[in-house]
Amino acid sequence: MTAVHFGAGNIGRGFIGLLLHEAGHDLVFVDVNAPLIEALSAADAYRVIEIGPGGRDTVVTGFRAINSADDRDAAVAAVATADIATTAVGPTVLRFIAPVIADALRARPAHLAPLIVMACENALQATDALRAEVEQALGDSSEALDRAVFANTAVDRIVPTADPTDGLDVRVEPFCEWAIESAPFAGSVPSIPGAHFVDELAPYIERKLFTVNTGHAATAYVGRLAGATTVHEAIGMPAVRDAVDAALRETSALLVARHGFDAATQDAYRETALRRFANDALADPVERVGRQPLRKLSRHERLIEPAAALAEQGVHPVALLEVVSAALQFVGVAGDPESEELAQLLARQSAEEIVDTVTGLEAGHPLRPALVDRVAAVQRAR
Repeated sequence: MTAVHFGAGNIGRGFIGLLLHEAGHDLVFVDVNAPLIEALSAADAYRVIEIGPGGRDTVVTGFRAINSADDRDAAVAAVATADIATTAVGPTVLRFIAPVIADALRARPAHLAPLIVMACENALQATDALRAEVEQALGDSSEALDRAVFANTAVDRIVPTADPTDGLDVRVEPFCEWAIESAPFAGSVPSIPGAHFVDELAPYIERKLFTVNTGHAATAYVGRLAGATTVHEAIGMPAVRDAVDAALRETSALLVARHGFDAATQDAYRETALRRFANDALADPVERVGRQPLRKLSRHERLIEPAAALAEQGVHPVALLEVVSAALQFVGVAGDPESEELAQLLARQSAEEIVDTVTGLEAGHPLRPALVDRVAAVQRAR
């Protein structure tokens, strides 16, 4: 069995690649990072090091690597004969790998079972987005879509900034979750022991996005304003923890109302997330976790979407709006173009324009007046 994974970074090696390896697949990493691909091609193994309570070390072997920028044909050929193709490249990069998958489906031998395609991204319905890009790339050859099964997934594992001395080894937290929708497989799901298959994925995606991702970002944004440099330092500050906990209590109420989660189960899930943020072994910088503030402040992301949904229910999301205010102040961060762009928008656009261009919140939405007020307050304070 062979699995092709797009994205040979820390998530690719330390999470999805690891679970596919443990499921017995030969791994093919595809990336455009030439030094990383060269290092993988020269290596026989790498370690995944779980840091924190209950952590273990795992050695990953049986992999090869392809630079799709230099050898696109090799990437297409690998996908064309693989059993599974997965991604961990970031939602905005999916459109660039879609043509490779499209060409692979055109070339896929008729006797092979459909290729299983799963985008493992921190985004809602990422595989659906990838499928749409693949269909567009296929053009008149859209019948080739029948040679693949596209399944949405929800993924959850914190991978901190890499230690340069680790080389290809990856440090990760012990906790991980990979949920995959079962419906596309028509009763014959693939064997991936580290994943679990669910009848309806949307509740799991939103639970993770609006608890772990919302909380992680909130800890970074509020913590940075409080002077913290790492996530565990931030969540250890009582005022920061209280702010994050308040925001997550709002999202928990939304999740219970929207998806029928048991309230006690959701409370436990929230507390688990807070404990994960406190893992001092991760030493995760708040500026890494908070990067790309424009994406994280967009309409259907971890802050605006739950706040908007609560407002639609007649609930004023006080704590979430406090986090949004903190996120709007994530400016002046070296190495993050979105941080610089956000600073420019705050200086040049009106609060109404920023709500339009950054958050995408529609006119007449019940959250909009409060959101405009928050943006204006941040602008006045600059």
